[in-house]
This record gives sequence, C-alpha cells and structure tokens, in this order.
Amino acid sequence: MTIELNDLLVVLLYLALIVLVIVLIILGIKLIKTLKKVDTMVDDINTKLSKLDSTFDIIDVTSDFATTISSKLLSIVSSILNIFKKEKGTDTDE
Repeated sequence: MTIELNDLLVVLLYLALIVLVIVLIILGIKLIKTLKKVDTMVDDINTKLSKLDSTFDIIDVTSDFATTISSKLLSIVSSILNIFKKEKGTDTDE
C-alpha cells in the first residue's frame, strides 16, 4: 500500500489545478459583476451628458454670434478709420 512519489505529485498537481480553476471562475464572476456596475455607471453618465448637449449648443451658437458681431464691428471701424486717413492724407497733400 505504498504510494509512489510520482503518483503523489500527480495527485497534488491535479488538486492544485482544480483549486486554480475554481479561483479563476470566482474571479471571472466577480469581474462580470464589476463590469455590469461600470456599464450602469457609464450609461448614467451618458444620460447626464446628453442633457448638457443642448446647453453646450446654446453656448456655441452664442459665441459664434458674438464672434460674427465683433468681426463686423471691427471691419466697420476699420473702414471708417481708413476713410478718415484718406481724407486726412488728401488735406496734407494740398
């Protein structure tokens, strides 16, 4: 009834592999649960951000409008200054 060393090592190896497989299954289940929680959190964040999209659109339109107005005002002022420069230049020529 003596157990040879090779047989004992094979049994210990199989037991270690069984324990490793069980641990990996448990870790896989925990990982799946964690991923479900993360997916729920990401969906919640996407919902909240989609509500803010309209706000950012309004800010974008407003800034575009302000840029357009300031650009037109700058071109008008520049044109007026060029007209005065030309008139002033004609006065000095005479």
